[in-house]
Amino acid sequence: MNLKSVTEYFFVADQLGLDDLDTIAAKGIRTLICNRPDSELASHNTFAEISERAAQLGISTHYLPVVHDTINSLNVRNFTALLQNAEAPVLAWCRSGLRSITLWSLSRIEQGDDSAAMVPAAAALGFDFSTFPGKFAGVIAELTNSFSKLPIAHHCPVLIVGGGSAGIALAASLQRRNAELAITIVDPAPLHYYQPGFTLVGAGEMPAHKTVREMAKVIPSGVHWLQTAVTHFLPELSQLVLADNTRLSYERLCVCPGLKLNWAAIAGLQETLGKNGVTSNYLPELAPYTWQLVQQLKQGRAVFTQPPMPIKCAGAPQKALYLSADYWQRQGTLTNVAIDFYNAGAVLFGVKEFVPALQNYIERYHANLKFGHNLIKVDGDRKIATFANIDATGASLTVEVNFDLLHVCPPQCAPDFIRNSPLADRAGWVDVDKHTLRHKLYPNVWGLGDCINAPNAKTAAAIRKQVPVVADNLIDDMQSKQHLARYEGYGACPLTVERGRVVLAEFGYGGTLQPTLPVEWLDGSEPTWLGWFLKKHVMPLIYWQLMLKGREWLAGHSKPVVQDLLP
Repeated sequence: MNLKSVTEYFFVADQLGLDDLDTIAAKGIRTLICNRPDSELASHNTFAEISERAAQLGISTHYLPVVHDTINSLNVRNFTALLQNAEAPVLAWCRSGLRSITLWSLSRIEQGDDSAAMVPAAAALGFDFSTFPGKFAGVIAELTNSFSKLPIAHHCPVLIVGGGSAGIALAASLQRRNAELAITIVDPAPLHYYQPGFTLVGAGEMPAHKTVREMAKVIPSGVHWLQTAVTHFLPELSQLVLADNTRLSYERLCVCPGLKLNWAAIAGLQETLGKNGVTSNYLPELAPYTWQLVQQLKQGRAVFTQPPMPIKCAGAPQKALYLSADYWQRQGTLTNVAIDFYNAGAVLFGVKEFVPALQNYIERYHANLKFGHNLIKVDGDRKIATFANIDATGASLTVEVNFDLLHVCPPQCAPDFIRNSPLADRAGWVDVDKHTLRHKLYPNVWGLGDCINAPNAKTAAAIRKQVPVVADNLIDDMQSKQHLARYEGYGACPLTVERGRVVLAEFGYGGTLQPTLPVEWLDGSEPTWLGWFLKKHVMPLIYWQLMLKGREWLAGHSKPVVQDLLP
């Protein structure tokens, strides 16, 4: 234990063990606050173990776990409340002490201390606070009530943050339920993309221009569009802050801005994307480059990667592999191409019923599966990919792999303006009830799409089923009715295992199968031509002509037997 005195009555420390508690008691400390989640490191004593021993010594304990990257104003206010009601002296701890000193510093700023003084004070204790002023600028502004000086530009009866699949479909769905409803969408993007099409673009099966339309043309008529970004949420006030330094107030808020593709988490990747044989179907501008590389590769090594979950469309990394391998096989060059699939996870696919069919194609294409390998660095000039791996003994290793073609699926997280907001859980995702999709703390807030923490697959199909649930529950809330609509976790992943064949995986919470069509028509556990026809021809039409226009064919939650077709 490395105990550091911040004031006469407040201390911070790194991870505590049971053996440290006698020393703590001898120093007269009366209250302990744990800021480390139990799930973080299995080798450390749990909060319950620490708490039991502390009680025997007459020390009270409190559990306020946080993740440093997602500390928000709600965490700080809870920490402040603990300090104000605790018997001093108080010791707060986490793995290194950084989270505890960060919470204390933000708490002091909330109480009126100078924020500039926190950096040298923390440095004097051995903590690197160089990123503190920028990282927590929004949190500090909220804690010090600085946002109250910004003008309120609009009041919004219904405010939707995000103009992607979820935001546009929800606006259209609400309009069909109540044509008089005043709806505002906030999104800075000028274009709207059909993301499920990117895989087909990367395989030469769909022209890129068919995956994109102008945002102004897909936003429903009568919906007010603010083409700017959200920088901060103020849910206690039913307000949010925009990039133009104005505020919006709202009666009901729907949060669906998607997720963040965290390219910067892989060293060297951003510098080489789109050249040196490095590509990704997760970016619309790079999907055509994928197809170019596949056509050009006659021999060599093709490496495909998948990061830790969650990611949107968990099958997309291996779809790129299958369609590329299928092309090389048809061209007669597959025997000259070594294919590697480096997956940070432990299984090929998370629902076991679909694994046998996928494994058959892995073997058919002679692809080498590498589980437990996470891409951490790319050297494009030397064409070397570096992976982190934990071996059978638990030792950390790095593995360097040469490539001629590298298809990267980037790590993914919630957008920054959500991660540091009171709407987020410890992992940074919008914290909703997984069935009603209503926020757990703020009853006039709903979340849907890729940014929420519900344990469903992050696919457009999931959004298509979530939209009517949120629309009905929001309308019911306006009418003071009980929330009856429930989302059961439906998601669909059409795994394109070859041109003309798709394994249409449809499942809900807990991996329960939720097939759309009778098995006599379409057996989702086997590759079928019907799945391919739906993926390539039917689903884009459903997306553009039905989903984004509020026509909820095969999406109604009131008909649980009938499921969705859209991936």
